[in-house]
Amino acid sequence: MRRVARPSFANHLPVAYLQIIVAGGAGYIGSHLVRELTKAGGHELVVLDNLSTGHTAAIPRGVAFEQGDIRDAAFLEKVFTKHKPDAVFHFSASIEVAASCADPLAYYENNVCGTVTLLQTMQKHKTKYFIFSSTAALFGMAERMPIEAEDRTNPINPYGETKLVIEKLLHWCDQAYGLKYVCLRYFNACGADAAGDIGEDHTPESHLIPLVLQVPAGKREKVFVFGEDYETEDGSCVRDYVHVTDLSAAHVKALDYLAKNNTSNRFNLGSGKGYSVKEIIESARRVTGHPIPAEIKPRRAGDPAKLIASSEKAEKILGWTRQYETIDSIVATAWNFHQRNPKGF
Repeated sequence: MRRVARPSFANHLPVAYLQIIVAGGAGYIGSHLVRELTKAGGHELVVLDNLSTGHTAAIPRGVAFEQGDIRDAAFLEKVFTKHKPDAVFHFSASIEVAASCADPLAYYENNVCGTVTLLQTMQKHKTKYFIFSSTAALFGMAERMPIEAEDRTNPINPYGETKLVIEKLLHWCDQAYGLKYVCLRYFNACGADAAGDIGEDHTPESHLIPLVLQVPAGKREKVFVFGEDYETEDGSCVRDYVHVTDLSAAHVKALDYLAKNNTSNRFNLGSGKGYSVKEIIESARRVTGHPIPAEIKPRRAGDPAKLIASSEKAEKILGWTRQYETIDSIVATAWNFHQRNPKGF
């Protein structure tokens, strides 16, 4: 295929045509990124996924798909030899805080060991750029709010620790091999594509907004609130929610940044505003018109009371802006997906 320069994303300056692997591209956030890149054109995309949590139905028609695991060095060698990627977006990770506390070895094996194998393959094939799906969990009990990208990291659960280990590894890979990377620390990805045909669909579901929406969808009788004795206004945990399409835009901005500046960096991605668990339930009640009964449960291990991001650095350096400003607008897109897809993918 002849390579041509095209715009990489709506409202973005053009960057050179790139061969891109999206590891975990059949999953929730990865599939939304693939959707946005496909809409815009300008790059050749390959989705790599083991389908442990992803769905082939989330991959746009015409996008190449390679099924396998990033821990499988032989599989990665075959994929990289075939597709010769210039850049890798990395979404292939286990992400549940409670599960990481129950089985930290599994989380280190999948998240850290898998990433090491992926980076070794990238080094061998001289792949230039790496965009890493990181997390707010690496800040632990943050010392101030909102959290700046350069604030102290101190994870309080194995999930956050695995992400921090990878961020530190990326720094040394830059120093040793010249690999350029961007780490994007999400603060609660949520919502769904506006068209309503892709969205959040996990089995079992563990994320707050889709769990709450299972009540008006008739899949559960009530929702649980884990702890109401935190030092927050209503006693329940507070999180910063950012729409998955806005996150996708930040990833494309990060690729543009690397292609133009060839400099590694890290950014927080959030709204700068926190919502408690109880406030999310109230939003879902407004959006769906359903009473959504809620029951208080004990705290879960590894949950900080509050996590709110400052995205000022991403806004200034990447030129990132958000389309979805209110929690009701975010919940409405999730509800649209669940109404259109009552059985999921």
